[in-house]
Amino acid sequence: MTSVLITGPSRNLGRSTTLALAARGADLLLVGRNLSAVAAEARDRGARVHEITADLSRLADVRAAAAAAKNLIDTGTVRPLRALIGNAGLMSGDTRRVSADGHELTFAVNYLAHAQLVADLHGTLTAPARIVLLGSNTYYQNVWRRLLGVPEARWRDPLELARPSGDPPGVAYSNAKLAILYYAHELQRHVAPGIGVTVFEPGWMPGTALGRDAPPAVRAIGLALSRIPGVSTPERSGPALASVALDDRWSHLRDGAFVLRDHLIEPKPFAHDRTRERRLWDATAALLTA
Repeated sequence: MTSVLITGPSRNLGRSTTLALAARGADLLLVGRNLSAVAAEARDRGARVHEITADLSRLADVRAAAAAAKNLIDTGTVRPLRALIGNAGLMSGDTRRVSADGHELTFAVNYLAHAQLVADLHGTLTAPARIVLLGSNTYYQNVWRRLLGVPEARWRDPLELARPSGDPPGVAYSNAKLAILYYAHELQRHVAPGIGVTVFEPGWMPGTALGRDAPPAVRAIGLALSRIPGVSTPERSGPALASVALDDRWSHLRDGAFVLRDHLIEPKPFAHDRTRERRLWDATAALLTA
């Protein structure tokens, strides 16, 4: 079998995905905080689990986590790494908040942490392998998101996106998710043959810990909306994410292909932009080495 690394495995989508991966018999490298409970659940399902504690808002922690994972792989402690899932995410309630490295917190965790992890570990992946990053359709506006007041991305130079801004929290979140699409397209041009890059959209999941910084009333509304039939839940979307990471059905995916739950969709035309993708790649390198 194989090894899979997943960030943010402790709750909600991450937990559900982790348990689905465990059921597939993968060795699991769990990267994040508060790992003991989900690690125990995964072991109960027969998985071999390694806990790598890290605060993904700190790039030093991300680099240390990558080094720990690489050591486990290089020493043969775990089987070859064939999937890396960048699941962790948050939406900061205040875009003036900064990470330990001085970056706007939503951009730091959703985007920069995973760019650092991939930079450190993509050479450790054994082909055929997959990198799966968490996306969101909030990067563009549609009728339902307009009615619900969900803002679309307001793209600007990545060095500006990384700074505290005072933008509405939803804008910062959508900017980070558009960055992931641009990054995935460019990343495919840089990784070794046999490594496919995919973006996974789990569907709208109100009431999860993603909105933990929201006011209590907003969190209560999200919890109520999560009970509407047809709305995505971690229990539905987690196995779908595990499938994209491991199952033969998705082995052909490349170039940042965008999967919405269990089917491919085409991103909006502006989400493919070679100029923005190259600029993001260069700016990311500068941010990660600053």
